[in-house]
Amino acid sequence: MRAQSQQQQKAAGAALSAKRGDSDPDDLQGASQNMYENMTEAELEEMASVPRKELPKQSH
Repeated sequence: MRAQSQQQQKAAGAALSAKRGDSDPDDLQGASQNMYENMTEAELEEMASVPRKELPKQSH
């Protein structure tokens, strides 16, 4: 699944960092926490890998 906005891509990156153990999962909030709990590392990697300049700032 591709990220639909820069916000979604950023949240996926934060969740991926926590999933890999690079950051503390307790620091996650909102969408990134939900992604951490409900998505696999592979799904998060795919979503976070979309280049930001290809995405709008916010999804509508």
